[in-house]
Amino acid sequence: MRYKAAHYLSLLSLCILLSACASSVTPPSRYMLPSENAVSSPNQPTGTLQVRSPRLAHYLDVDGIVMQLDDITLKEAREHQWAESIGRQLERALRAQLSKELASIQVVHADGNAPEALTLLLEVDQFQGRHDGLAVTSGQWQLRDADNNLLALKSFSAETELQQDGYPALVRSLGESWDKVALQIANEIRKGKYF
Repeated sequence: MRYKAAHYLSLLSLCILLSACASSVTPPSRYMLPSENAVSSPNQPTGTLQVRSPRLAHYLDVDGIVMQLDDITLKEAREHQWAESIGRQLERALRAQLSKELASIQVVHADGNAPEALTLLLEVDQFQGRHDGLAVTSGQWQLRDADNNLLALKSFSAETELQQDGYPALVRSLGESWDKVALQIANEIRKGKYF
């Protein structure tokens, strides 16, 4: 009987110890890109631009924020993660910025319901913090007409210096870099007079 009581007590102690260890794990911090206020659609748009969700390089399509530690080493943060898929956040931020920059164009999510729309597609090769204190993004974008003919194909890149150390500063700087990309694309669309 004493053996069973001692055995029971040691099991109970082990359970308490394990639950204490499990409860001391700190959940990761989660981040969203800074967002603009929604811009209302123009009353009489001169055209419609559909924005597809960007295709991300495989190493970016993860929960953790990516840091580039040197010229070849990348690390996904475990304690600092995106609150929502980074692809969705990038698409939403891009649509908001393009709506602001191209005020006469209706900018929408690409769902196939706009038959005469032009479609913007992006491939993102970089979207990370870098060891030299910069938030970098790069890739390419293409613009296609309603018949899927290629109208434009361009590369993009942007860098923003972090104002201070830490992941909140990195996320803000990545947001700024993405805003610069949106501005580059808007300028090219205006120059090309596609609408």
